[in-house]
Amino acid sequence: MKTLLLSFLLICTSSVILSQSFSIEGELKDESGNPLAFVTTLLLKSSDTSLVKAKISDANGRLVFREIATGSYILQLSSVGFEDSRTEVDVLNRDIQLGAITLKAAREALEEVNIVAEKPIVEVLADKTVFNVDKTINATGNNGFELLRKAPGVIIDNNNSIIVEGKTGVQIYIDGRPSILRGQDLINYLETLQSTDIDSIEIITQPSSKYEAAGNAGIINIKLKRNKSLGTNGSVTAGFIQGRFPRVNSSLSLNNRGKKINIYGTYSNRFGDSYGFINLDRTQNGTRFDARTTSKFDQNNHNIKTGVDYYANSKNTFGIIVTANFNNSIGSSSSRTPIIPFGDAQPEEILLARSESDNVSSNFNSNFNYKFSDTLGHELNMDLDYGRYSSDRVNFQPNIYVNSQESDTLRSSVARFITPIEIDILAGQADYEQNFLKGKLGLGGRISYVSTQNVFDFFDVIDGQDIFNTDQSNTFNYTEQINAAYFNFNRKWNSINIQFGLRVEQTLSEGDLSSTQENDNELVKRDYTNFFPSGGITYTLNRKNSLALTYSRRIQRPSYQSLNPFQYKIDELSFRQGNPFLQPQYTNNIRLAHTYNYRLTTSVSYSYISDYFAQVTEAVGENQNFIITRNVANQKVYNLGVSYPGKINNWWSIYVSLNAFRSEFEATSEDFISVDQNTLSFYGQNTFQLPADLKMEVSGWFSSPSIWGGTYQTKSLGSLDVAFQKKFLNERMTARVAFSDILYTIPWRGETQFGDLFITGNGGSDSRQVRFSLNYNFGRSEIKKARKRSTGIEEEQNRIDN
Repeated sequence: MKTLLLSFLLICTSSVILSQSFSIEGELKDESGNPLAFVTTLLLKSSDTSLVKAKISDANGRLVFREIATGSYILQLSSVGFEDSRTEVDVLNRDIQLGAITLKAAREALEEVNIVAEKPIVEVLADKTVFNVDKTINATGNNGFELLRKAPGVIIDNNNSIIVEGKTGVQIYIDGRPSILRGQDLINYLETLQSTDIDSIEIITQPSSKYEAAGNAGIINIKLKRNKSLGTNGSVTAGFIQGRFPRVNSSLSLNNRGKKINIYGTYSNRFGDSYGFINLDRTQNGTRFDARTTSKFDQNNHNIKTGVDYYANSKNTFGIIVTANFNNSIGSSSSRTPIIPFGDAQPEEILLARSESDNVSSNFNSNFNYKFSDTLGHELNMDLDYGRYSSDRVNFQPNIYVNSQESDTLRSSVARFITPIEIDILAGQADYEQNFLKGKLGLGGRISYVSTQNVFDFFDVIDGQDIFNTDQSNTFNYTEQINAAYFNFNRKWNSINIQFGLRVEQTLSEGDLSSTQENDNELVKRDYTNFFPSGGITYTLNRKNSLALTYSRRIQRPSYQSLNPFQYKIDELSFRQGNPFLQPQYTNNIRLAHTYNYRLTTSVSYSYISDYFAQVTEAVGENQNFIITRNVANQKVYNLGVSYPGKINNWWSIYVSLNAFRSEFEATSEDFISVDQNTLSFYGQNTFQLPADLKMEVSGWFSSPSIWGGTYQTKSLGSLDVAFQKKFLNERMTARVAFSDILYTIPWRGETQFGDLFITGNGGSDSRQVRFSLNYNFGRSEIKKARKRSTGIEEEQNRIDN
């Protein structure tokens, strides 16, 4: 009887113990100690390897299995780019804390993997928004500048300035390096980049202290395609565009990658004419000047990029990149300006002006990079860059005044300008990272030196002869050196991630004007030092919700040409002048973002911009005006942003991005009128998978009335695009056709006032187009993990005007 009772008690006790459940928890990290998100995790029974449960790690690399019975298990981990891992786990009447589990980066094994993952059109990440150009069919035939209009939250204004979240002053990067160009030369370069050359566009609104402090609205990084396949491979693309005029483009890329050496190169071009128009109706001193101008540009652009990576061993890598851009642009424009006194029905006289320009420019950049990285979290990146930009421009400008019937010539003025520019930039930087206080510490510094030479030779053309005008000619030399150092620290505590840093930049500059004219601004020297703090806190509330609070202080320095105090003649009634006393503008940004289910992102932000500078038009005398950049106001921007990439079903996916912002300008100049404006910008994209492997895309963007450059109050504008794609030859050949700006709603309309001068205007280009492209990929396609690399040429290169 005692034996039976004891046996009964043992059975009951065992049943209670065996019926209990426990949990298994751990944190997945890479070899540098960074958390690994979305790792596939399988819990298998040790006895027969049957599946018990499957999970993926969350955004912070955390892994939790609940309600696990006692027993022996195998934890199997797998993620693209890392070696598979197996860990034995025994659950014996208690919860299991595995701690940190490190996955090793895949090396030789990954070379055999054939990756066919499908990227989304837009990825909303913690520190940036990524627009994957190759995944949108409507990118077909677009060049790099046109693609910026399609990027989420980006607006292009009438002066081709880029606006992000209601703020101007964006720094353009190419492959992690600030561009050497700005103004029309930057646009010309971006127009030579075809959509088939561009992998993605990254929009970074709150850069950390590791990035240069320049850029009020942050950074847009255009990442060019880089083949990651082993062996020899490449692609060839041909495109045709029909707007008002036909254009053609083509590109070729080649890559040879082995285990030790990777050699690659690309070439792209663009040929053809483009069309533009601008109408400016100006009222000044009781007289109306109704200027209407049309332009045609024949652009021949060539881009070359070549590079070598040498993987010395698992810790040391060396690389060289050389890029070159050649541009020959021949432009012609004609304008007709009736000059009408108030109260008169007929013009007093009419100005007929032409402008014929021939601009040959070249842009050369070279980079040497060394990278050291070990398995203990130490990483060193060193970059040395040299860039040279040269431009030879000749402009012929006849101005003829005729009577109101245009039957008699009243007077004329003919001039020719020769305006060569040479810019040399040398930069060096070093970035170091290591594990520190259970987090990651980053330290770095850089030095950049810029030298520019600008010559403006003015010739009066009299009886067909060029007569040098010493009073209208000048030389402007400008040098600038920026010394910078920074630190950045990042650490995670459970569900909280903290990042903070500080960047210090010293700017030394000197502008020297040489001319025969008396000028009080002949030599301007500057020496100033600024501190730029940045930081952020990310808090994961639960598996589907996270919050991020970020702050940064940034600077926007004037472009080199905007500091040149000499006058450049646009036509008989208008000219452009630089401002040597133009001050940098500073921005303080704070942003709170919420992410739901890794997809829906909602953010609110506030920015305060001091010493805001804008391009304004001022009156001179009775009938002339000049364009100059001045510090005119302080600006406040309140922004609400919402973005969502989603999939309706297996044949329909969408992406929507919305920004609602309010801009308030508080005048600091007596001639500037304080204005404020509420603006809504929207971008939407629908992708449909149709029968017969045909893909269709319908996309569009819209911007409600807004303020451009602090002065132009503009009307609504937008675009509707439709595109189709079909693949052939085992998906090696891709054909695309796209219809852009179908409703022709991109042209702008607006008005501005500065002092007693008032302008209403409109303008645009041949944005309504049909575009076709054909791409063929050849060679091997086995993917090998490419090293992450960004080079170090400095942001000052991005401040060159045409």
